[in-house]
Amino acid sequence: MSTHYYFSWFNHFFPEKLVHCLQEDIQDRKSLVMISADPSGYKDEPINMDDISEWTWLNQANIIFDEYHFIDYRMQKEDAQRSIQNASVIFLCGGYPVLQNEFLAEYELSDVIKNSNAVIMGASAGALNMAVKWLSLNKTDEVEASTIYDGIGFDHFAYESHSQRDYATFVQGYLFPLSEEIDVYAAEQESAIRVKNGKIETTGPVYLISHSKIQKLVETL
Repeated sequence: MSTHYYFSWFNHFFPEKLVHCLQEDIQDRKSLVMISADPSGYKDEPINMDDISEWTWLNQANIIFDEYHFIDYRMQKEDAQRSIQNASVIFLCGGYPVLQNEFLAEYELSDVIKNSNAVIMGASAGALNMAVKWLSLNKTDEVEASTIYDGIGFDHFAYESHSQRDYATFVQGYLFPLSEEIDVYAAEQESAIRVKNGKIETTGPVYLISHSKIQKLVETL
């Protein structure tokens, strides 16, 4: 069973206690594969890893790899699948969760990722797509509705990352109904969830919503 990390977002770098966990868990550092959450948003120039926040977090933590691969529509489907099969760490990047979800389906990457022995991590959109389910709010001038998406489903919970909306209303109106079906972990900025050998541990502000009850979790990492 591989180790999974669900990150909200870090404005600068990983907190020290999280760095210790990552250093411990990531022993194999041959290949880092990063999967875009804006897979068609590239320009003509090649990718500059320095521009990818998620890469800088790892770099600042001195978690350096022999090779790096960034997967978006510029990479052929077969090459993307092969890169994932050979990865030491697979990192689903932040950005647009729906676009990433569609990209994973189109390139048939979910099962390849799920069958990997790599350490799996996701930030924001990427963390949403690691979970069994996640909820997207569709807001127009007249109506507000939500769509529940299926993620890769490493661990049996739904995930909600940092949010700029009226959070109390969002939790009660949308996450409470979802929590009647499945536990929801709602993470604020600067937080992380690690699932290792089936054990869930957290750092930073993370809330468990279950059967329409919400509790702030004590940090255990």
